[in-house]
Amino acid sequence: MQHLVAYSGGLGSFEVTRLLVQKYRLDSITAVFTDTLTEDEDLYRFLTDTIAYLGCQFVHLADGRNIWDVFESVRFMGNSRIDPCSKHLKREMFRKYLVEHWPNASEVTLYYGIQEHEKHRITSIRDRWAPYCVEAPLIALGTTKEEMQHTLAEVGIVLPRLYELGFEHNNCGGFCVKTGQRQMAQLLKTLPERYRWHEERQERLFNNIGPHGFIRKTVKGELHYLSLKEFREMVEAGEQVQMFQDGGCGCFT
Repeated sequence: MQHLVAYSGGLGSFEVTRLLVQKYRLDSITAVFTDTLTEDEDLYRFLTDTIAYLGCQFVHLADGRNIWDVFESVRFMGNSRIDPCSKHLKREMFRKYLVEHWPNASEVTLYYGIQEHEKHRITSIRDRWAPYCVEAPLIALGTTKEEMQHTLAEVGIVLPRLYELGFEHNNCGGFCVKTGQRQMAQLLKTLPERYRWHEERQERLFNNIGPHGFIRKTVKGELHYLSLKEFREMVEAGEQVQMFQDGGCGCFT
């Protein structure tokens, strides 16, 4: 039996792989990372450190495009409902790898690092990857983010810097078309040059396909969508950020 972990470079995927290696002592474990080429630089350091510690097999997949290249290719910018970036750079890459290397689904189990508070996602994950078997051990164990951080500290691995900067996920360098105002404000505050790069890429995309923002803003009960430029100008003008708006794409799922 082959055991493949959807290795996002976050705490959950590290912890589930550690369980397979150290607690369940399984053989034939492979961590599969699909690269959007829009990642934080420290994610690659974390990959190197954790794989060296775990001692399992590691596969790094990328098709050469970043998320904006995908948006330009499909002539559509992702949003909270439709995510061509995740589809092309995460899920399709992983499925291609599965079909090419493990066409017999009965020989493979897939593992995800989702936690108890995300258990509502497991049904759709299993439906998506059927007939492959999908397991998410952290749900039953009730493993918390704080416990995973403690484990990292115990084994001497530095926490990915996006967590230190206040982000919930270590994906896409803190940027995500499925997130809300809180995360975009955090990106603008902590990594302003990165925010500006995304803003410039979005404006370039809009020149080709026309504007259609993804950051939601409710005014007097009416929903509007802001571009990154409009959102930055809103923040710089001192307007209140709607901090309840959060999220993240959960790309691999």
